[in-house]
Amino acid sequence: MRDSGLDVGVCPEEASRSPVWGPLRTPPVTCGGLSLALELPALIRQLRAAWRARRGGPRGSERSEASTWVEAEKEEVEEMKRDIEDRSAHLEADGRLSTGHAGVLLAERRGSYPLIDLRILKTSAQRGEVESSNRKKVMRQLSFQRYCHASRLLRGFMPHTPGSLHLLDDDYLGQAAHMLSKVGTWNFDIFLFDRLTNGNSLVTLMCHLFNVNGLIHHFQLDIVKLHRFLGMVQDDYHSQNPYHNAVHAADVTQAMYCYLKEPRLAERLSPLDVFLGLVAAAAHDVDHPGVNQPFLIKTRHHLASLYQNTSVLESHHWRSTVGMLRESGLLSHLPADMSQDMEQQLGSLILATDISRQNEFLSTFREHLDNRDLDLQLASHRHFMLQIALKCADVCNPCRVWELSRQWSERVCEEFYRQGDLERKFDLEISPLCDQQANSVPAIQIGFISYIVEPLFEEWQRFTEPSLLSRTMMGHLHKNKARWSSLRYAQTTVDLQSHPDAAEAEPEGGGGEGETYFLPPPGCSQALSTTVGVLAWISEKGLPLLAQPIPAY
Repeated sequence: MRDSGLDVGVCPEEASRSPVWGPLRTPPVTCGGLSLALELPALIRQLRAAWRARRGGPRGSERSEASTWVEAEKEEVEEMKRDIEDRSAHLEADGRLSTGHAGVLLAERRGSYPLIDLRILKTSAQRGEVESSNRKKVMRQLSFQRYCHASRLLRGFMPHTPGSLHLLDDDYLGQAAHMLSKVGTWNFDIFLFDRLTNGNSLVTLMCHLFNVNGLIHHFQLDIVKLHRFLGMVQDDYHSQNPYHNAVHAADVTQAMYCYLKEPRLAERLSPLDVFLGLVAAAAHDVDHPGVNQPFLIKTRHHLASLYQNTSVLESHHWRSTVGMLRESGLLSHLPADMSQDMEQQLGSLILATDISRQNEFLSTFREHLDNRDLDLQLASHRHFMLQIALKCADVCNPCRVWELSRQWSERVCEEFYRQGDLERKFDLEISPLCDQQANSVPAIQIGFISYIVEPLFEEWQRFTEPSLLSRTMMGHLHKNKARWSSLRYAQTTVDLQSHPDAAEAEPEGGGGEGETYFLPPPGCSQALSTTVGVLAWISEKGLPLLAQPIPAY
C-alpha cells in the first residue's frame, strides 16, 4: 500500500490481497437502479422522480392543479426537514467533550455553538466583506456547475496525464493553470494565486492536488461530495481575519505538499498518508476566531470550558473538520471503522499544531535523529513525520522569500494588534505581543524565528539532508532574520533618540544566543525585557513560561 511518489497522475495498483482498498477500485455504475453516468441535472431529476414514486406514485387526474402545487410544496418542506434532522444527528447536542454510546467521535461545526460575541469582533469593514463573500460563493457555485456537466467525472474516469487540470473550469486556465503546474516549487505566490482564482485558492488547490496524487481514483471519492467538503472548509474560515483565513490554509497546504515530496518521505508514504496530510493542512485552522487561547479563557468562552483550557482552538478545528466530513458524506462509502480511524488520525495531526507542545515534538524528533531509529516502514513513525511536516508548514512563513514572508509577518501582527485593541477596549489584560505600542513587527518576528522556527527547521534539515528545498528554506530564513534585525535596529535608533534613558540595543548582528530583541521600556531591567521578549510568542498560545528554556543574557 505504498505510493512510489507524489508526482504521478494515478496511484499505482496495490497487491490483490489487500483487504482494505481492494473492493474500492471498481466504481459502481448504478446505485439503486439509477445510472451514475448521467450528467448532474438528469441525475437529480431521476432521483426526484424515484423519490416521488416511492412516496405514493403518480398523482391521479382527480387532483386539482392547486392541490398538486400545495402537496408538492409540502413534500419539499418535509424533505428539507428530514435533511436538516439527518445533518443535525452528527452534531453534538450537549456541548460535552465525549464520544457516543458506541465510542464514535461526535462532531461540531461553526453552528454547533454560539460564536464569540460579534459585537466585540465585528469591524466596520465586515459588511462589505460579507457581500464580497456571497459574491465569491455564487461565482464558485456557477463554476462548479459548469465543470460538473462533464459526465466522465461522474463516472469516475481519471485522465492519465499527471498535469491534467480537468477539475478546473475554463475560467481558471491560463495564469492560474500555469501556477498550478509549478505548485511544487517553493516560490509559489499564494496571494497571486488567490486573486487569480477569485478567492477560491483553497478549493482549487486541493482539487488539483487530490487529482495529481491519484487520491480521487484511489479512494473512489465522489467529486460532488469532495467539492462540497472543500467548499465547507473554505467557507468556515473567516475572511475578516488578517492571518488565520483560507489563504493561510492554502499556503500551509502548498508547503505541506512540498514537504510530502521530499525524497526521503515520499518514497515511503501511502495514499492514506498523503490524504491525511493534505486534509489536515487545509483544515488545521478552520473556524479560527482571530483571537488566541488566553483570550478565550479570560473571556470564559464556551470553547475554553468545553476543552478544559487545553488545546482549545486546535480541538475545535479538529472537531469542526469531522463535522464537515460527515455532513458532506465524503467518506460515507468507506467502512465505518476505517472512516473513524481517519478522523482520529486527522485529530492527531491537527492537535500537533498546538505550539504549546513545541518542546515535546522537537525533543522527540531530535532524539529520533540522534539515535537514527526512524523507520518509515512503520505507520506510527510515518504519522509522527506527518505531524512534524505539518508543524513546519504551519510556521514556514519566515522561510519564504522576503516579499511573501514580510506580508505574512505583517498580517499575523495585525491580528495580534486587533486582539490587543479589543482587550484594551473591554478593560482586559493585554496579551503578550498584542500591544502595538510595546511590540513592533521586527521585534516579534526576530523572537519567533530564533526560538520557534530555527530550532524546528534545523532538525527538519537533518532529516531531509541532502535536500535542495531545505537548503533554500534555511537560506531564506537567515536572510529574513538579518533583514528584520536591521529594521529592528533602525527602529531602536529612533526610539533611543526619543528616549535617551532607555537601555541601548545592540547593533545588528543577526540574533545570536542571548541577544536582546526587545527594547526595554525606561525603568525596566535588561534581563526582564529579554525574557519577556523571548517567551512572548510562546505565551500567545497560553504555554506556561517555565516550560521553555530561558535564554542567556
